[in-house]
Amino acid sequence: MGTEQRISAFVADLGALLRQRGETLAAAESCTGGWLAKAMTDLPGSSAWFAAGLVAYSNEAKRRLLGVRRETLAAHGAVSRETAAEMAEGALKAGGADLSLAVTGIAGPGGGAEGKPVGTVCFAFARRGQPPESEARCFEGDRRAVRAQSVEHALNGLLNRLRKSKAP
Repeated sequence: MGTEQRISAFVADLGALLRQRGETLAAAESCTGGWLAKAMTDLPGSSAWFAAGLVAYSNEAKRRLLGVRRETLAAHGAVSRETAAEMAEGALKAGGADLSLAVTGIAGPGGGAEGKPVGTVCFAFARRGQPPESEARCFEGDRRAVRAQSVEHALNGLLNRLRKSKAP
């Protein structure tokens, strides 16, 4: 199964689970540039569970659209678990959703630094009323490969968390 097919399968499973639970989802994206939102809205009927997708590529957009604090960006950078967590919280609020996921990273080919090489991507998953969970991964490959792996990881990560949690 190829990348696009895996992404479509994750979205179909995620949509079915969210619909069953009566929950909605919002996404905050940086390095994936709207790929998550596109993948979700490719599925007919996704308006029943997908509330919003926000692409906040610049630091200023992360601040204005998602409420990421200036102090967080200064202390940890745009590609950090802390920034991803604040993006996820901002997506919950901006999207009026029950759940959110956020992705911020360095897709390349440039932009890497010591401690944050190209391929570093941070994720956060949030549920209204609970603190977000965040994590970091480092993916291999060119820009497209890093972005595709990021979309897959975000969807699979949210799906796994939902399967382990009780419905509200």
